[in-house]
Amino acid sequence: MSSVPEREEIDADDRWDLTSIYEDDDAWQAAYEAVDERIDDLREYEGRVTESAETLLELLELREDILREVSKVASYANLRSAEDTRNQEYQALKAKAESLSSAAQSATSFLEPELQELEKTDVEVFIDAEPALAEYGHYFDDVLRMKPHTRSAEVEEVLADLGEVAGGASDIYGMLSNADMTFPTVERPDGEDVEITQGNFTKLQKHPDRAFRREVYEEFYDEWADVRNAVGTSLKTSVKKDVKYARARNYETARAAALDGPNVPVEVYDTLVDAVRDNLGSLHRHAELKREALDVDDLRMWDLYMSLTGDEGPDIPYEQATEFIVDALEPLGEDYQNRVEAGLDSRWVDVYENRGKRSGAFSAGTYDTQPFILLNYQDDIASMFTLAHELGHSLHSELAKEAQPWHYADYTIFVAEVASTVNETLLTHHLLDTVEDDELRMHVLDEYLERFRSTLYRQTMFADFELRIHEIAEADGALTPDRFDEAYRDLKAEFYEPAELDDQIAREWMRIPHFYYNYYVYQYATGISAAVAIVERILEEGEDAAAAYREALSLGGSAYPIEVLGTAGVDMASPEPIESALSVYDEYLDRMAALLAAQ
Repeated sequence: MSSVPEREEIDADDRWDLTSIYEDDDAWQAAYEAVDERIDDLREYEGRVTESAETLLELLELREDILREVSKVASYANLRSAEDTRNQEYQALKAKAESLSSAAQSATSFLEPELQELEKTDVEVFIDAEPALAEYGHYFDDVLRMKPHTRSAEVEEVLADLGEVAGGASDIYGMLSNADMTFPTVERPDGEDVEITQGNFTKLQKHPDRAFRREVYEEFYDEWADVRNAVGTSLKTSVKKDVKYARARNYETARAAALDGPNVPVEVYDTLVDAVRDNLGSLHRHAELKREALDVDDLRMWDLYMSLTGDEGPDIPYEQATEFIVDALEPLGEDYQNRVEAGLDSRWVDVYENRGKRSGAFSAGTYDTQPFILLNYQDDIASMFTLAHELGHSLHSELAKEAQPWHYADYTIFVAEVASTVNETLLTHHLLDTVEDDELRMHVLDEYLERFRSTLYRQTMFADFELRIHEIAEADGALTPDRFDEAYRDLKAEFYEPAELDDQIAREWMRIPHFYYNYYVYQYATGISAAVAIVERILEEGEDAAAAYREALSLGGSAYPIEVLGTAGVDMASPEPIESALSVYDEYLDRMAALLAAQ
């Protein structure tokens, strides 16, 4: 039987090394207690933020010192928790870290309201008096920009205190989907039993045996049906939280609040949705190519992940994937390549799925730690692309940390999803240009088309769904599982018009954790659009364009995201990058159609 191993069964070299943060749990506890005792020191500055330039600098430096340690404490706890969501000891550590983070935010909640008592000219006077404040120039600009949406110090403290419980719906959903839910075991066509998991569901949906795919699909979504009310309630609560927080900060909508944080115009969101909707014909063409390649009368939901080649594709062992990725990143420069290779050799990556491990993938870490990448590697092309994606995030963090002070090292998701997708796009070009194995090349082309489908189209569909359910809440409508089903099914029918829908696909919203992230998903679609434009520029212009891209990554959060991407030569305030990416999708569909016709 093919079963998911326990964590201790996985080789240590294939697990990340968290001792680089704290030697052990005792060291974590000591760090937790030490920084916990210091948090109240921040409150001593309440009411004094603007008394002098010297006082302001003291507070900003103390805040950095404390929050850097808090972030390390939280990172260790979160990573331990992700290793095995069933481990109650580490869930307790995570809960303690969340409380600590909330306390730290609460202790500095007075800072920005007091700063907003200043005018721009007052800030300039402070900088003249204390030149070290000059490096906070963008931070001050951002704080003053948010003045209409910042409440009194008392209200801000309450909102900060609520941070710990505000994420409760997401936490409950995560525990339910990762720790408590178990999926059936099914028999493969070769007679081997395999347990369905969140991590392997998509891969099983690529199995060439259609009856097996259908069985996996139905068993998987039947399991979700059993927790329908719990998941519906958690998503409803999360949406209502977004709406109430937006209203508390004087925004008309939750979307306006979410996009104003990174200073992304709402028009960028609308431009994306409109451009993708205007080009649904390309997605329908992709679906029709699948139907023809599979030689079926009707394309069903359990066919959507199937390769246009008609089979699962070649195995890509982890070691081979890392070699391909490092080679593919050559256009970004030798230093970038070397950093990636060193990270792979330094146990940045937690490679394989284990029982209880958080599903999906992510890159995490802090200003004072190395990056940490969670994977659930499945020895396939999709997993290789996921690794390339997460390494993009990790290198982005490394370059930003190296170039920026702590308060500018972090960056918005709007920019982050560009760095990850640039790596995916370079990997595609490299494999199509250098690999002689025709089968692998065809699967790579198919995988990239799937990345376009799932990133540009599917994430835009998700963004549209997210907007719709928030609008229902903002109109004081009822958010029920039936209402979620209805909204999701309507969108699925529109986006996948050539395919035949069934009742189970209306539940797909239940398995998408990103709906708890408050207008997050659209940035995947804008990210791939910007990434395609950046890679085309790098491949055409060479090192000058690569240097401009690296400079954009190194800016971190020292400028607004539209400005950061402008440094790399991309204007995301216009529809041009999205339209360009859609054209590339069409071009790759042409290439795949020609290959299929030649078979």
